[in-house]
Amino acid sequence: MTDWTTRLLHPSAGPEEGFESLVTPVFRGSTTVFPSAAAISDDWRHEAGYTYGLRGTPTTRELALRVAELEHGLRTFITPGGHAAITLINLAFLSAGDHVLLPDSVYGPNRRLAEDVPTRFGVEVEFYPPLAGAQIEELIRPATRLVWCESPGSVTMELQDVPAIAAAAHRHGALVALDNTYSAGVYFDAFAHGVDVTMQALTKYVGGHSDLLLGSVTVRTPQAYERVGAMHDQLGMGASPDDCSFALRGLSTLGVRLAALQQSTLQVARWLATQPAVATVLHPALPSCPGHDTWRRDFSGSTSVFSIVLPEGTPREAVIAFIDALRLFRVGYSWGGVHSLAVPWFDLTRNHGTPRAGPIVRFNVGLEDPDDLIADLDQALSSAGLTQP
Repeated sequence: MTDWTTRLLHPSAGPEEGFESLVTPVFRGSTTVFPSAAAISDDWRHEAGYTYGLRGTPTTRELALRVAELEHGLRTFITPGGHAAITLINLAFLSAGDHVLLPDSVYGPNRRLAEDVPTRFGVEVEFYPPLAGAQIEELIRPATRLVWCESPGSVTMELQDVPAIAAAAHRHGALVALDNTYSAGVYFDAFAHGVDVTMQALTKYVGGHSDLLLGSVTVRTPQAYERVGAMHDQLGMGASPDDCSFALRGLSTLGVRLAALQQSTLQVARWLATQPAVATVLHPALPSCPGHDTWRRDFSGSTSVFSIVLPEGTPREAVIAFIDALRLFRVGYSWGGVHSLAVPWFDLTRNHGTPRAGPIVRFNVGLEDPDDLIADLDQALSSAGLTQP
């Protein structure tokens, strides 16, 4: 008879078999147990099976497989956040002496990362006009290894001609990476439009409830799979199985949430477009958005985030008063969740693209009733004295 302390770790008792659920269990664990010494492996590849918790459990692997299926990609790697996914792509495909191109409208943390880390390791970084399209070929050099796209762009919402950019990049042997978070990987088919590797902040639409931090990197080719997989392993980018479980739950309602968000956001954006105090509405589905025709050609839908431009000369204090007067829109970064948000942007770093004369406010429309949101915006504009052009 073994001691009770040993039986705590090597029990003979266990639950009966036969339980089957509609949801994937949360598998936690660092150490993977092999059936024999001969079977032990230290390989990150999915084909190798389960080798160590950092490289995936059934929970994290299922999320990766389902995101890859959603995006029509070959493989997906899960990261601890969207910013981590951006970092993974840069480190997987860039080396000293390389040149990388990023749109001037790129996500702020991607810009800050590009201006710091790659340059310290000998990578030359250049920002290009987001609406360059095929003209980006003029900026591609022999050392260009990676061209980033983000469509629509953060805050200023420019829609990029991704197929034209991809064609130009491929003619010179460069790869194309896309931040595809806005479309949740479904409203824009990145790989069908020439992209080589995509990333999403699963924190946003896939998670959908502002309660997790996750990212994904999806690749199109076996070559990219090897590059990204090796770097993912070397960086130790493990993701929480609990967060992955929440993301799997989010996938089950993604379709109905995106449909509702699209409808409500369009209603709110169209109302704002009629207000005399709003100079421009930057919503991809509206003609006032730069690259709107590209959206009509390439996208199958729109989502919950958009911006407005207030008239030139609108005082900073009035913008702050407008946002502070909102009762249903909370003040906070991120988007894609069920709550409506509003954030002011006064000092955007932009060297290219369409100039914005006045301050910008970015909105995320949640699942509140759109009539209630419009009433909230109306009273806030009035309270801040922003009812006249």
